[in-house]
Amino acid sequence: GLDMTDEMLELAERNRAEAGIDNAHFVKGTIENIPLPDAIVDVVISNCVINLSTDKDRVLAEAFRVLRPGGRFAVADVVLLRDLEPRLMTVVELWPGRGWYTEVLAPYLRDKGKLYAAHFPAQSNVEYYQKGLAAFKAMLAANPALYDRVVLTELGPPDSLAVAPPASADAVLTFRNMHNWMGQGNDVKVMQAAFAALKPGGVLGVVEHRAAANATAEQVKDSGYMTEEMVIKAAEAAGFVLEAKSEINANPRDTRDHPKGVWTLPPSLALGDTDREKYVAIGESDRMTLRFRKPTQ
Repeated sequence: GLDMTDEMLELAERNRAEAGIDNAHFVKGTIENIPLPDAIVDVVISNCVINLSTDKDRVLAEAFRVLRPGGRFAVADVVLLRDLEPRLMTVVELWPGRGWYTEVLAPYLRDKGKLYAAHFPAQSNVEYYQKGLAAFKAMLAANPALYDRVVLTELGPPDSLAVAPPASADAVLTFRNMHNWMGQGNDVKVMQAAFAALKPGGVLGVVEHRAAANATAEQVKDSGYMTEEMVIKAAEAAGFVLEAKSEINANPRDTRDHPKGVWTLPPSLALGDTDREKYVAIGESDRMTLRFRKPTQ
């Protein structure tokens, strides 16, 4: 395993020890300069990190260098199927957590636009919020070459809703947060905040854990799942128009009826070792991917 940060290496070592794995070794380095000899490995696996590098040719050359003849290179990453439209320059990410998608958005927008990260309120007395915000700020501070232009704002519904200046954003994105806002009774409030931040014609993108279409509000309560109808209803109540759906984040193996809801599945694995192999085999949750638009009039 290769990582450039001490924190992730420490986490990897803890996970290795907890899993009882004795044939894994972790080294510190970058994907542009892999600290391994030539032709030493059989397989190189990359999971959503090449997009973060500013020298992708060097990354691929390094992967080729460390592979033995006949070795394999497996890649999963975020890709564009076409160039972003020039007007998609100002983006708001709602509740970015510890920055998984910020790591993709911020480098792309750094010299081409602006990224607002609407995080937890700084004055919140919720410990989870405080820890999440602190970790996000630490991530930004640790790599100013990528993150120095991220604009940190607050989203604390129902009161703190100014995620960006009014009518300033081309796109608002949120990833697996709608169930939290629904649980608080704030889902429409947040959608209204997104609507206010967007320019006329702006786009709202939502990814969310997907419940069965016939699931009731009581059935999905505290499960982390929502039906598509619930999400669409909240967005439309704020004034949005549903424009498109995608199955890019679908997982038909997810039965959506787990003992601890969506957190039963990876990466949380809330049951620990209980039925671990079963839930690892299912993989991460089935997710809806929806695109809405703010009308121009």
